[in-house]
Amino acid sequence: MAIDLAEIEKRLWSVADQLRANSGLKPSEYSRPVLGLLFLRYAESRFAAVEKELKPREGSRLGPPGPDAYKARNVIYLSPEARFSHLLKLPDGSNLGRALNHAMEDIERHNADLADALPKNYGAVGDDTLRELIKLLAPIEIAGDAFGKVYEYFMGAFAMQEMQKGGEFYTPSSIVRLIVEIIEPYRGRILDPACGSGGMFVHSADFVRSHQAAPEKELSIYGIEKVSETLRLAKMNLAVHGLAGTIMDANAYYDEPFADLGGVVGKFDFVMANPPFNVTGVDKDKESVAKRPDRFPFGLPRADNGNYLWIELFWSALNETGRAGFVMANSASDARGSEADIRQKLIGTGGVDVIVSVSPNFFYTVTLPCTLWFLNKSKREGKRADQVLFIDARHTFRLIDRAQRDFTDAQIEFLANIVRLWRSDEIEANWESHELLATNGLKGGYADVPGLCKAATRAEIEAQGWSLNPGRYVGSKAGVPDNFDFAERLEELHEEFERLTAEAGVQVKQVAINVARLLEA
Repeated sequence: MAIDLAEIEKRLWSVADQLRANSGLKPSEYSRPVLGLLFLRYAESRFAAVEKELKPREGSRLGPPGPDAYKARNVIYLSPEARFSHLLKLPDGSNLGRALNHAMEDIERHNADLADALPKNYGAVGDDTLRELIKLLAPIEIAGDAFGKVYEYFMGAFAMQEMQKGGEFYTPSSIVRLIVEIIEPYRGRILDPACGSGGMFVHSADFVRSHQAAPEKELSIYGIEKVSETLRLAKMNLAVHGLAGTIMDANAYYDEPFADLGGVVGKFDFVMANPPFNVTGVDKDKESVAKRPDRFPFGLPRADNGNYLWIELFWSALNETGRAGFVMANSASDARGSEADIRQKLIGTGGVDVIVSVSPNFFYTVTLPCTLWFLNKSKREGKRADQVLFIDARHTFRLIDRAQRDFTDAQIEFLANIVRLWRSDEIEANWESHELLATNGLKGGYADVPGLCKAATRAEIEAQGWSLNPGRYVGSKAGVPDNFDFAERLEELHEEFERLTAEAGVQVKQVAINVARLLEA
């Protein structure tokens, strides 16, 4: 169904303006209460629908169904006092903040997956604003998956408002959807070791549903998130979409949760992530890093940069046929020194599958372009083991405004279909992407297309210094000049400069240590 997001947005942001003006709360403080009310509004609509199905027939001796009956239907159980309709009926003068806090506590008590996940700071918002917000949400009737889209929309909108912190918990949906379409998580265990608000899981479930299967039966969800507030967002997001999973409060570098699985290494069919770029200060002397070659099988990078630690964690978490898709800083594709050595070993396995370059301005918090990496352990045997598919998607996007871009549905399908053609799989045809395939000379099957895609051999990659930068292989479209973006290139160079400066700093310290040892000797 069509959703009038513009009208809903206008009404909700008017309340957000009041929250800012009347309560003095920052976006990071009022976003969760608003999302909590959206969550409650939708939870009751799902609860009410199942309540009608479970209601005992007239004259039956059976009592009303308990929480377990609703949990079996993937529905959040709501006691009468925890329902949106109850809050709506409270008379003027009631303490709405306290009532909402009690409602959230009650929901957590009856639904173990939501323990400590829901907002309980409604007292700080103010009853007048809460009453207006409840009345605003009451008439909104949005069914099923459409509500999930509204919820995700506002999660992204709040991420944009917070700006400095948004990238920590929210990956733009078009990026996530492209990752999902390329790794195709039909069934199995999914891990996101930097799961943020859980968008990778939600879109994986959408993918399964779009292929006429039930995600709650086909997918087992596992997430790691070190920021407690963000972990709570993830639990809410899963619950809103009728999903259950295990999300652990942990640090992916140092901890290895999921003891019930025997740890993380080699246990997952799919790994998806948008890890923080260029993290510094990782303690590589810790036993869980320094003495775990199973987790870091290609060695530890000398540079004070976490990118290749993440890449190795993703690789080692996959089982023998697993696939991974993740966002990575552009600089990682050409990183030198010890990182280049790790990259060469990774490429040498035959498990590097697809590399996609994405234009700048897809993320809310940074304008830098990024690269999507795809690994596939099942590819290590067979005719494609010696190849990596490079796609340059920097000129494929929809311009939302001067500062923001995304992919259309057809563009996502088009890019994923290039991969399917290369894999000799059936293409998808839900969004008329066949027109884009035909326009780009791919109507009859996969072919290298200058400026768009190139299947490079390992020998070709070695000749380029083991680079995984698509621009080195794809080239420019015939007769069309490569649109040089000065600002984009300057930012890329600045990122590379900062990385090299950090690496030089480490080397300077090591030289000083070595000189001191020589003098002492």
